[in-house]
Parts: sequence; structure tokens; C-alpha cells
Amino acid sequence: MNWHCEDFDALGVQRLYALLRLRAEVFVVEQRCFYVDADGLDPQCLHLSGWQAGVPLAYARLVPPGLKAVAPCIGRVLTAPAARACGLGHELVSRSLAACATHWPGQGITLYAQAHLRNFYERHGFAAVGDVFDEDGIPHLRMDKKA
Repeated sequence: MNWHCEDFDALGVQRLYALLRLRAEVFVVEQRCFYVDADGLDPQCLHLSGWQAGVPLAYARLVPPGLKAVAPCIGRVLTAPAARACGLGHELVSRSLAACATHWPGQGITLYAQAHLRNFYERHGFAAVGDVFDEDGIPHLRMDKKA
């Protein structure tokens, strides 16, 4: 697996297209959630992705502090359907946490998790904040990790 953490401009057209296609495959098609994925934040974010044989298998968007929350945010977290149940999701979150610590040291981290993934994120030190809320027809939960 080759991992990359890069800003929007460094992605290049081909890799950006592959990542957006994977995001649509997972969030729009698989989860049947119809929303505008291109929300205007991507150009300001870092993009962490894991690739194998030129194909993206894992992805997370790292949102700088102050853009979506006071703290940096980890979002659009996904693994390709063909690459699940092998621990790749945990590796992705661990790498996301490390990248946030490098780029925004000493800050906590926020994410807005699908509610059924609460235990998954708790294993990485996140704690639920507030009540479950609906986002695009899917129950979500704000989760924070202290610095």
C-alpha cells in the first residue's frame, strides 16, 4: 500500500478523479445517500489516500481548523468495498490522526461519524459529544479527540 497525504493542487486530475469516484461509489451509491459531495472544502483540505496497483483503497479528508469546526476535522473516511475487513480502516484513522498531529500540532480533532461507527472511533480515542443528529438521512454523531 502506498500512502499519500497531499493538498488539493498536488493530487492532479487523474488521482482526484479516482478519489472522487471512490467517494461517490461509497457515499452516494453504496449508502444510497444523495448529496453534493463537492462541497467547496476540498481545495482547502489535505487528502490522505492509500493506493495499491494504481487504485485508491482508502481515503480521508483532513479539514483545517476553523473551516468546519474549531479543531481540525477528519471526514469523508472510507475504504473501498473490496478492501474491507482487513484492518485498513483502522490504519487509515491512525494515519489521519498522525497527519493532523503533524500539520496542526497540539490541537484536538473533531469528526462527524455515522452513529453506527461510534465504537470504531472510540477505539482511536474519540468520545461522543451531544446527541445523534440526522445528516442527509443518516444518523450521525459528533466525536472529539482531545489533544
